[in-house]
This record gives sequence, structure tokens and C-alpha cells, in this order.
Amino acid sequence: MDVNTLKAVYFIGAGGIGMSALVRYFLSKGKTVGGYDRTPSELTGKLEEEGALLHYEDNVSLIPPACLDAQTTLVVYTPAIPQDHTELVYFREHGFEIQKRAQVLGMLTQTERGLCVAGTHGKTTTSTMAAYLLDHSHVGCNAFLGGISKNYESNLLLSEKSDFVVIEADEFDRSFHWLTPYASVITATDSDHLDIYGDHASYVESFRKYTSLIKPGGYLIVKKGIDLRPEVQEGVTVYTYATEEGDFHAENIRIGNGEICFDFISPLGNIEDIRLGVPVYVNIENGIAAMALAQLGGAFPEEIRAAMPGFKGVDRRFDFKLKNDRIVFLSDYAHHPAEIRQSVSSIRMLYPDKKITAVFQPHLYTRTRDFYQDFADSLSLLDEVILLDIYPAREKPIEGVSSRLIFDRLRPGIEKSLCRKEDLLDVLRNKKLEVLVTLGAGDIDNYVSPICEILKTR
Repeated sequence: MDVNTLKAVYFIGAGGIGMSALVRYFLSKGKTVGGYDRTPSELTGKLEEEGALLHYEDNVSLIPPACLDAQTTLVVYTPAIPQDHTELVYFREHGFEIQKRAQVLGMLTQTERGLCVAGTHGKTTTSTMAAYLLDHSHVGCNAFLGGISKNYESNLLLSEKSDFVVIEADEFDRSFHWLTPYASVITATDSDHLDIYGDHASYVESFRKYTSLIKPGGYLIVKKGIDLRPEVQEGVTVYTYATEEGDFHAENIRIGNGEICFDFISPLGNIEDIRLGVPVYVNIENGIAAMALAQLGGAFPEEIRAAMPGFKGVDRRFDFKLKNDRIVFLSDYAHHPAEIRQSVSSIRMLYPDKKITAVFQPHLYTRTRDFYQDFADSLSLLDEVILLDIYPAREKPIEGVSSRLIFDRLRPGIEKSLCRKEDLLDVLRNKKLEVLVTLGAGDIDNYVSPICEILKTR
């Protein structure tokens, strides 16, 4: 289907962070955009304000009439939607063009130069940072991001002058196999989504196949030391990166007075005195990968150096919500054991003498089943852990799988408790807190604002 001949686009799962960027894209193109999501949220409210016709009940009669012509309507769905979803079944039975979100993004990387960021973790911050750097250069870019940029208050960036498009390449359901990148970063290959892949070897094989999709004449920038043997096409240049080693790396790292500065070492030209806008240690590595993409896109060294301090980060990624002499509160999307370990280590580096308490909401029964010991090991780096029930997302409960699997394996001596979501605010009201972080990819974010209000009154 030719995007230019489309009159309407209908989204099943419109409120997902990746889907919503496409909702905004098609609205910007003047299309009628309708959609379904399971629950309203702050994001769906903004999409409705921007013109999307959304509803929150799986009901064919609620589909806007403009989205019922199979000849002029594209249906886009997220793989998280069950195959027996009533609306999806209706569109399938009535001959509509139906595509996954990743297929639509794949169309864009065929006609534009895709700068893609893949990996188990770090991809949202890295891709958002790369887009910010390019947007603040003479190059410019378009971007479809997996988080809300705090600089733009959006997950979509559009440019009339640039043919680059920055895309977060999602490995869930092998979605990133629809992409044909011009250049790609791969941040990590720690096992995840084993409900899809079955085992670590299949997960890594999926990344190997992804590397073969980079266009000849393009580039792969892979984290040094990860479990991956790339298989790129002839004419693709492969680079490595890491914090302190690899083709792209940092030297002369200075941390102090709330700032992180370093020299960026690059085969494309070193840049001295980079200052991070979000000064947490993990962003040195994210920044190196982002600057590598920006350099490959043609951004000048002085443009990169000038832009980096202005990067404000991504909503829910090491996101400070409250910081004063009495209490520090931040929200982090970390939902994989390696991400939690990284997040806690970064917090500990900033606040070595403070008690650190985390509220963790496990995401998915399968992920909890596969990694409960790893979760316990990472969370044991904290001083106190408050565990909520598992957020199921697309899954049905699995017998014997609950947050208690993690709870029972936390290190001896740690302060720990199991808590229902509806009791969380009361529990926090009565706790002595110094540094508090909410961790997880579920609906824990809905509690961030109320928690803030409680902490402000202390």
C-alpha cells in the first residue's frame, strides 16, 4: 500500500510508546487516525488532543467510519495484542492491509537512511540522544523513539531537510528484522524475551541476522565484548565502542560537582571536553554510541560538543522527579536484571552515603520466571526493596510465578516487603526515605505523581 494513497490509519494498541510515534507521524501527514488501546493514559490523552480518534473498548462499532474502507485504510497493530482481538479479527476477515508497527518503520528505512539502535537495554536513551545531536547540527533528522524526549516532549521528530531517520530497533517478536539500516548501534545482547526466543542462543542469532540487514556502504557500531558475531554484508564497516575501550571510547573522564566530562576518542575525529546533560555514569557509554552515530551522519565536532550539555534525557529513564536536602526521588524504566544493576550502581555512585529504597514492579510472568534469581541478585544491591505484584501486560498468569520468587531470594539482612499497588502510597507515607527509585516498565509510572505529592509534604 502506498502511504500517499492512504486516507486513514487505524492503530490497535495506539497508546504504546512505539505505536504512538507512528500515530503522530500519520497525523502530521494529514491522515485520519483512529485506534484502540486497553486503557486511557496521559499519552493517549495527548494523542486525542492532537487529533487521534481513540477508544478503550474492544468493539468494532466504535471504529471511526473513516477507518472502515479497506481500499484506503492501513491497519497497524502491536504484537502485544492477542490474535483473537475482536477488532483485529474484523479487519483480517474484511480484507484490510494489516501491518506490524515494525513493518511500517521498515518501509521508512527503505526510502530514507535509517540510523537504528538495537540491544537489550540502553537503546531508548542512545537513540534519543543521537536524534537530539543530529537535530542540533546542520544535518537534522527524523526520529521514531521508544520514549518521550524531555527536550521535545514527544517521541516523534520530523525534518523537512534530512533523509536520516533515527529508529529504536526492537528485538521483541523479531520486529527489527523488518528494518534495513544505513547504520546501527547494538548496545547489548543479554537474554530477554525468552517467551519468544526460547533460549539465549536463539536470541543472539536474531541479532546476528539483524546485522546482515545493514545496507552495503553502511556501518555497524557494536558494544565491545558482547556475545555477538556480526555477519554483515560486503561493504559494511564494523566499529566497536565501550566506555573506556573500542574504536569509539572515552578518555580523561572527570566526575565531580554534579558534572561528568570526558574526551571522546573516535576514528572519525576526537572531540575534547564533552559535558553530559544528564550526568550519570551509564550515559558516558550511551553518549559515545550516540556521538558515533551523529558523526557518521555528518555532524561537526563543534556541533556535537555544543549540543551534548543541553540533552535533558528521556521520561522514565533515570528521571529525577524530586531532589532536595531531605529526599531524592527518581523514576526508571529498568525492567531487566542488567538494567536494574546498572541503575542501582549509578544511584549508588551519586549517593554513596544514603539509604537507597526501590519500589520494583516486575514486568511479565515469563520474564520473572526466567530471571527471578538475576532480579534478586540485582535488587540485593539496594538497602531496601518494596516488591509489587507482577504487571502482566499481554500475558496470563503462570502457576507458581509471583513476586515472591524474587522476594525469597533477596540477600539476607536486606529490608524487604511485598506490597499491593493500592497500598503503596500508604506504605511510603510511613517510611523513612532518603533516596527512592521506582523501577519497572508496567503501570508503576501512574504512581509517580502521587508519590511526589506525598514526598513534598514531608
